[in-house]
Amino acid sequence: MSRKQHKRRAGSMVLDAIAGIFILAIVFGVGLSVASADSSDTLVQAGAFGFDENTQKVTAATQASAANDSASSQKAGTETLLSEPSSRTIEASLLMAGQIERDTYAREQIELKAQKEREAAEDRAIFKRVKIQKEMQGVTMELPKDEREPAHRGHHAKREGNAGASPAAEPKLLLETDEYGLPAVNWAVGRKVFVSKWTERIDKYLAGSPLEGYGYAFAEAAWDRGVDPRWSPAISNTESSKGSICFLPCNAWGWGESEWDDWDSAIRDHVAGLASVYGYCITHEAAAIYCPPNSAVWYANTFSEMARI
Repeated sequence: MSRKQHKRRAGSMVLDAIAGIFILAIVFGVGLSVASADSSDTLVQAGAFGFDENTQKVTAATQASAANDSASSQKAGTETLLSEPSSRTIEASLLMAGQIERDTYAREQIELKAQKEREAAEDRAIFKRVKIQKEMQGVTMELPKDEREPAHRGHHAKREGNAGASPAAEPKLLLETDEYGLPAVNWAVGRKVFVSKWTERIDKYLAGSPLEGYGYAFAEAAWDRGVDPRWSPAISNTESSKGSICFLPCNAWGWGESEWDDWDSAIRDHVAGLASVYGYCITHEAAAIYCPPNSAVWYANTFSEMARI
């Protein structure tokens, strides 16, 4: 081989070597790229740091549950604190309850005092009404001492009195054991006791009649008008056998041409009429006006029935 051929051959070998190196470089680069892509896909599929997708879901759910438990615990703790009153709250509540109790007691005492004052005023008024009714029949009645003295003197008299002083004089009415030939009616007991007592006595007298059970109406009307509570029930027996024989509806007393729709109204109207026309109790003069044809018999019969009540 000539020198020229040798050089040519050597140059060809160099070129082949360079080409080989270039090809290897390309192949190696492609391999690295593919490996990198495969590795990236594997990491994506396997999950970061070796956790797969299901593991990530479980981990996320666990973290969310823990967060919810923490929030619930905080909320429960807050509600517990709010639901449990502090010592200051309890003390304030007790003070308020005590104040309410004291205020209620004070109001009750004021109302009780006002009620007693009303009852006392009513009791004083009934003496005046009875006095007026008796005066219509020519009978005088002494009022209680407190009613005859000025109000300002009554107050000072209590302050200036001593333990040994005699009590104020009671009204003459209370000292009477009888009136108009009948046992005296005690008006000093007050409305409640008066109505209760006479309701019972009149109901007993009217038992078995159409007027049975209306004793309260007779008793209330008698108190309100200041007349003897026995008078109207007794007249009902004289005129109609206690409402059994009435010439007009609910007119048990032969009272003019009057009629009523019910016994209660009739009773109250009749007692009011006795008070305004005749006065406190039965008298011969009243009988002469009420039943002029036979007043003596009418008086005797009515008076006898009053004595039975």
